[in-house]
Amino acid sequence: MIEIGLVIFLFVVGILAGLLGSLIGTGGCALMLPILFFIIYKGDINHLPIAVGTTLVAVIFTTISGAYGHLRIGNVHKKTALWLGIGGTIGVIVGSLIFSFLVLYNYLLTLELILGLIFLWPAIRMIKEGVFSPPPMREGDEIGGENWKKAVFGFFVGIATGIAGLGGGYALVPGMIYLFGGPVYITMGTSLAAMIPLAFIGGLLKILGNYVNLVFAVSLGIGTSLGAQIGPRIIKKIKPNILKAIFGIVFLYVSLKYILLYFGINI
Repeated sequence: MIEIGLVIFLFVVGILAGLLGSLIGTGGCALMLPILFFIIYKGDINHLPIAVGTTLVAVIFTTISGAYGHLRIGNVHKKTALWLGIGGTIGVIVGSLIFSFLVLYNYLLTLELILGLIFLWPAIRMIKEGVFSPPPMREGDEIGGENWKKAVFGFFVGIATGIAGLGGGYALVPGMIYLFGGPVYITMGTSLAAMIPLAFIGGLLKILGNYVNLVFAVSLGIGTSLGAQIGPRIIKKIKPNILKAIFGIVFLYVSLKYILLYFGINI
């Protein structure tokens, strides 16, 4: 039987994750996954697939709510979101097959190492942008680049999403800024919109594979839906750099924790 206090705790975590995700365009999964795995499941490697699947289902709520909030204020480039979503949907299917293979053949430690390496990228990116060199503040509401390139980029992000249960915003946002010259605020809303099909398809596959705690996912998801509505309302009133620096350090710790656990070291 699931404790009410645990459900309420995850609801609050969801609010914080949704707020953070909608502010920096990551979907909040990089906060929910380690809390599920390290706090709720106490780092039990056998529960790692459930933590991954539950997080991805919760991200469905985050992306829909956050994308709607950004769409209302014009922070979504629809064509880019469409092509990223098309490529990402194909990629998330491939990634989910790889995920199932890793679980089926008990390569859970390998999955842990993959998670650590994937977390390493957003950690370095956030610290770099938050402390040293924030992304260029381009103006406008367009994201350039050829559609097929966006689809290919989305495909590889989708693979990582299917394997790691992370929504993909940690890669989509810097990719749209540095590869396609997108304005920062537009990339954040577009990232959340593009993640909707990735999270939906990936989450559905995780449910079908019995890798999801639905009660936990809904608790987190409802919380993220509320938190994701706050971010778009305050995003232009604060500087995300401070948040990026703080959470970059947190994610770096999480990344190292995953990687070192693969080698039997607990920090």
